[in-house]
Amino acid sequence: MNVSATPSVKASPDLVDPFGRAVTYVRVSVTDRCDFRCVYCMSEEMQFLPKRDLLSLEELDRLCSAFVARGTRKLRITGGEPLVRRDIMTLFRRLSRHLETGALTELTLTTNGSLLSRYAGELVDCGVKRINVSIDTLDPIKFREITRRGDLSVVLAGLDAAQNAGLSVKINAVALKGVNEAEVFDLVKFAHGRGMDMTFIEVMPLGEVERERFDQYWPLSEVRDKLAEQFTLAPTDYSTGGPARYYTAAETGGRIGFITPLTHNFCESCNRVRVTCTGTLYMCLGQEDAADLRAPLRAAPTDEALHEAIEAAIRRKPRGHDFIIDRDTRQPAVARHMSVTGG
Repeated sequence: MNVSATPSVKASPDLVDPFGRAVTYVRVSVTDRCDFRCVYCMSEEMQFLPKRDLLSLEELDRLCSAFVARGTRKLRITGGEPLVRRDIMTLFRRLSRHLETGALTELTLTTNGSLLSRYAGELVDCGVKRINVSIDTLDPIKFREITRRGDLSVVLAGLDAAQNAGLSVKINAVALKGVNEAEVFDLVKFAHGRGMDMTFIEVMPLGEVERERFDQYWPLSEVRDKLAEQFTLAPTDYSTGGPARYYTAAETGGRIGFITPLTHNFCESCNRVRVTCTGTLYMCLGQEDAADLRAPLRAAPTDEALHEAIEAAIRRKPRGHDFIIDRDTRQPAVARHMSVTGG
């Protein structure tokens, strides 16, 4: 195994798209598999990729390191569920060297929380300081219905383990009309009561999943208005480097984030790209244009071709996405599942 702390090619430090936006944040999916089947993310009978199509952990390290060499300051590991990937902590340990050198500001992940009890301590040991955990409901029965197989008690135990290990946790919830409408107050109080930020996310029109999702779309402008019935909300310039816009709730002192790809897209300041577990680089979550990074990764032991492929892709990064909930045709804006692109 050849793991180098520096790339094998001298590269200019910055990746800047045609609109002058520096790409400093890369979300990397390590698997399309998950131990849940959330209704807004996957179909119930998912056909997962053959394992031979996935990048190896060594290849994922090399790819991430190439982005770090080009100015990436934040890496988020995603899935599917990233912690179901076999030997995943090997990747975190390798990537932690970039934190030690100062080349990388943050290494983090988004998880469903089901395996946090097992891995929270190791994540901290690898330099992870902050994680996102997806919890759409605090009702155990409803949680099982949304995830199709998840156990809320296991996830809550994972939250305990994460916080006890010293991880800062943010709760993410997809706003689902007719599903968790009545719970937004409880979710905020739960998160803020444990010292965690709370972020709501609009349903995104990705993937061929159940038709009910089109009726579950709940604009976050309405969610914010509903929350304002109980909380005094004040906008803040706080940012984690992602797309959420944050408010503080005077009654709790905690933060509430809103990720609004439909009602108010966040494209003008987009600093992100996504890489799938097969090495496909998507310059925009809401567009199909993509670049193959697996081929240059496997073509040579040096990184010249990989850097050239990354540079060419960033030159094609679009100004913005075209997300829309199409209730007439009930077709997704993008056919690939969210779990394929990375959460």
